[in-house]
Amino acid sequence: MTVSIPLVALLGAVVFIAWRYLGLRLWQAVTCLLFGFFLAATAVAPDIRRAVSAVLSWLTSS
Repeated sequence: MTVSIPLVALLGAVVFIAWRYLGLRLWQAVTCLLFGFFLAATAVAPDIRRAVSAVLSWLTSS
């Protein structure tokens, strides 16, 4: 999946904007970060990766 690094940068930018302008608290951002980190270590991670790849390929093909 070659789009993983830009997707991470995009999601990081969204979190930063939410933190800066929408009132996201630091503990909420850290909770989201830890949730994603631990979710990536579960058995459902390949399914999530395939779903994200499918959505991205659908969006870029149209």
